[in-house]
This record gives sequence, structure tokens and C-alpha cells, in this order.
Amino acid sequence: MAVDKVLLASPRGFCAGVEMAIKALAWMVRSFDEPVYCYHEIVHNKIVVDRFIEKGVVFVDSIDEVPQGSPIMLSAHGSAPEVVAAARSRGSYVVDAVCPLVTKVHHEVKTRAGKGFHIVYVGHEGHEEAVGTMAVAPHAITRVESVEEVNALPEFDQPVAMLAQTTLSHREWNEVAVQVKSRFPNVWTPGRSDLCFATTNRQSALTSIAPRVDAFIVIGSSNSSNTRALERLATESGCQQVYRVNSADELPDSLSGTIGVTAGASAPEELVLGVLARLAPINGVEEVFVTDEDEYFPPPRNIRDLQAAIDLAITAMSGAAVLATPTMDDRALAASTVLEALSET
Repeated sequence: MAVDKVLLASPRGFCAGVEMAIKALAWMVRSFDEPVYCYHEIVHNKIVVDRFIEKGVVFVDSIDEVPQGSPIMLSAHGSAPEVVAAARSRGSYVVDAVCPLVTKVHHEVKTRAGKGFHIVYVGHEGHEEAVGTMAVAPHAITRVESVEEVNALPEFDQPVAMLAQTTLSHREWNEVAVQVKSRFPNVWTPGRSDLCFATTNRQSALTSIAPRVDAFIVIGSSNSSNTRALERLATESGCQQVYRVNSADELPDSLSGTIGVTAGASAPEELVLGVLARLAPINGVEEVFVTDEDEYFPPPRNIRDLQAAIDLAITAMSGAAVLATPTMDDRALAASTVLEALSET
């Protein structure tokens, strides 16, 4: 491998929703005896999931697999209402780590369906976010992901609304959205895009780099929608060599010249550092910034209550003054740091 230089995209890696979900599950792991159950993968990244499995987390595809009275976490991708209800009836402590941006789409589905709209939902078949969103109002929603599927839609008797899976690329969304608007000129759309700001930012960073590189490395798992969108976008932007890798071990030895590097929204920074170390560019790393990303999602309310209770108990047992003890600043604690700490304990 003879890499001359690396252009490193920024923003990259963990988004605010992933940060929130990982820290929430880490709190569950540290607060309850094994096993803690999680409905679906907490985020779509193999390294993250394996790290939690090592700590006794059991990932399940059905709440029926969870023993009665066990602690349960619901994944960041959002769950169907009946899944949330089943978890609450079965679990001793239930935390819903759904990304707030997905919650926004769920609310839009419920509201539009309640007002008599039929919803055309742009999303990937079988993706956990799409499955959970469609379950909010299954009688009033149809999923599409191609122009051909839009053309095959019937003429609806009721007004039409259009919503989207948050992790779609702009190109995936735009082509289909244009056709939906052509078929249904009076279609309702939300005032603020459903597409995740973090997904958009990572795509913008990639396209700013793509014309300058000989190959692009996209770090993330194959079941991560936003990671695969980055992979496709790199190819569409003209890169002749595009490699999606889970870690540095999967890098090809033939890489040379200038290499672009980015990471999907569920890939931890430790994987980026590993890739940079393996590439070992002769002329170093240039970080290319397109925007500052300072969005923060606080922990789910159940986790905040749990944090407060544990802090109070520790303070009281140690004999310290309760009112004088500072509270933990969750915002200052990075999920990557939490993950590394899990591997050390």
C-alpha cells in the first residue's frame, strides 16, 4: 500500500441519534444484571453490536423472546406501536431509544392518517425504520422506493401526503419525490424535510471530496442504510474505486494515491482511526469540513430518571451533600468514549 494523502470527511461517524442510543444502552448495561434485552440492533453497526453482546446484551427480533420481567431497550430505528406496548407489558424497565427524527415522522404519519390522508412513504422495503413507521397507520400508508412503484400507485380517493425514511440519500429521495408530485400535484409534504440532517451533512462532505481522490473508503456495516447511501453516492460522484469496510482489516492492499475516507452515522470514531493508521499516508491527513454539527439529543426520559436515582443513591450512601453534588453532563460525554470504556471493563 502506497497512499500519498488522505482527505478525511467532516462531519462523519456518529450522529446525535446514535450518540443518544448508545449511551442509553450503556447505562442499561451498567445498571442492571445480565442480560439486558434489546429489540433489534441498537444501531446498524457490527462493531457496536458485538461490543454490547460481549457485555451481556441480547438482541431479539420479537418481544416474545424476552423473559417476563427483564429490562428492555427499543432500538434507535423506531418500533411499531404494538411492539412498544408489548415491551411495556413484559419488561421490568423499558427504554425507547428511538431517534427523535424518526419520532417526528411517526407523529406526521399519525396526524395525516387521522385527517383522512393516504400516505405515500418513501423508504426501503424491510428496513426496520420503514417497518416501524408503516405500522403506525398500516391502513393509510403505501411504501415506495422507485419511480416504477410510484407509477404503479392507484388513484386515491382521499388527499395524499408524502413522507420519508430519514436515512435516505437526497438522490434516492428526490427522484421518487418528483414523480410522486407529478402523479399527485396537490400532495402534502411537511414544512421541514424528513431526511436526517446528519445523513445530509455526511453526503455533502463526501461529494466535496470525491472529485479529488483516487479511491474512497466508506466505513460502516452493510445493513446501515445511510452507509450504503454514502457508498452509492461515492460511485455516482465519479470515484472509480469505492470500498465499504467494517474495519481497517478489510482494506485492500492495492490502495495508492489520494484516498477519501468517511464513516456512516453508526460507525464509531475508533474505526476511522484504525483505517487512518492502516493507510498511513505519506503526506498526512487533510480534514475537509463542510459544516459544524452540534445537534444534541438528551437521553430518553427513563434513562434520565435512572441516572438521577443512581446519582442520588450514591451521593446519599457516601454521606455527601445531595444539593451540593454536581450532576453529570451527558452532552460532554461522547458515545465513542462510552464504547471504549465498555471494552475495558
